Amino acid sequence: MKKLLLFITLLSVSCQNNNKSFPIDNIENGVIYEVNIRQYSKTGNFDDFTKDIHKLKDLGVKIIWLMPIHPISKIKRKGTLGSYYSISDYKEVNPEFGSKKDLDELIAEAHKNDMLVILDWVANHTGWDHDWINTNPEYYTKDSNGEITDPINPDTGQSWGWTDVADLNFDNMEMQNEMIEAMEYWVKEHDIDGYRLDAAHSCPPSFWKKSIDRLKNIKNVLMLAESDGYHPGGFELIEMFDMSYNWSGHHVLNSIYKKENNSDDLIENINRNINDYSSDHILMNFTSNHDENTWAGTVFDRYGKGAKTFGALTYFLPGMPLIYNGQEYGLEKRLEFFEKDFIPKNKSDFYDFYSNLNLIKKKNNLLNIDSKVKFEVIEIGNKSIVCFKRSKANESIYFIANLSDEILEFKTGIKGNFLSIIEKSNYTLESNTLKGWEFHILK
Repeated sequence: MKKLLLFITLLSVSCQNNNKSFPIDNIENGVIYEVNIRQYSKTGNFDDFTKDIHKLKDLGVKIIWLMPIHPISKIKRKGTLGSYYSISDYKEVNPEFGSKKDLDELIAEAHKNDMLVILDWVANHTGWDHDWINTNPEYYTKDSNGEITDPINPDTGQSWGWTDVADLNFDNMEMQNEMIEAMEYWVKEHDIDGYRLDAAHSCPPSFWKKSIDRLKNIKNVLMLAESDGYHPGGFELIEMFDMSYNWSGHHVLNSIYKKENNSDDLIENINRNINDYSSDHILMNFTSNHDENTWAGTVFDRYGKGAKTFGALTYFLPGMPLIYNGQEYGLEKRLEFFEKDFIPKNKSDFYDFYSNLNLIKKKNNLLNIDSKVKFEVIEIGNKSIVCFKRSKANESIYFIANLSDEILEFKTGIKGNFLSIIEKSNYTLESNTLKGWEFHILK
């Protein structure tokens, strides 16, 4: 029913929102940092993360995305501690993380350091011990026997396997209104700056339009959708949001390392994104996040010695890069999802790597989110090498990389004197040789 409603509402709801556009002036050269509070430190609480917020300036962080902070349901819980995405109360915080006062202190510290804080919002389902299960069972999707169900794959009619959550019924307008009121609560009472919307394509566009209208009447919040234009709902849905995932680009990067795709596939994906998305929509580029790290593997599992190469690429592509907590420390393990774990904050050259990328980003406005910056593909004729150019007026900056472990020669025909910003040395772009996974950002 929800999928049918999704497409029906696309026909009848205008997805243009006059208040949609988020003012990017204070984030245009920034980075998103995803925080898994439970696993960020040995204690797994707000306070230990708050103490480190000032360090994020070195990484260029402008947006802190907190994974769900709410109490976790105990009924049908997976593992010992359960999933953050199985929520029992939308207006409370998980006592394992601390109190609302602790959260307020985290938000205040972020604001003091010129960072925004967005909360992960799970609108599609609740945990099985949410009060609505007993007080308002009509808020939920039911099977032919009248029993509340977990989310069902509309293509197969079978469960997705998310048995620890109960699927919400978006045909119920009262439920929608209560959900939006809960979202308003955190903006009004705790001054949060927006939301990352879990599985945004699973909820009707009409719901998101109402949510965005009401939230932006309080504050010009940033809305990041965990979806893209190629998911159900398409671009009409995704353009409601200020930002969305570059899922398709991420999958291409993974496939290039596995030699299932090559530079031609990446170029095709980039050109398609430029053509399909509006100029003011922001794509989030990433090599890791909580799902990828836990279920698909670390960046070293998926990119090997190319981890830095693909990481640097996410800074050069149109959009904004994401750092998942631990990447800056060269995290080499998959963090547990349903149990307590922590990030070993060992000294790593990845911290310097991301700090240097931040400095390059700050000093070069051509790497900002700016619709007037032109992005071009430089033809190399080698399926393992990419070369891109960003330019505005008379300024330009280049990125060239070998996306393989082989030594490769190339010719671009581009004459001139170039500085490799990371290596701090002169570089010849006209023709040269690249070692395996070697890359350069060139001025």
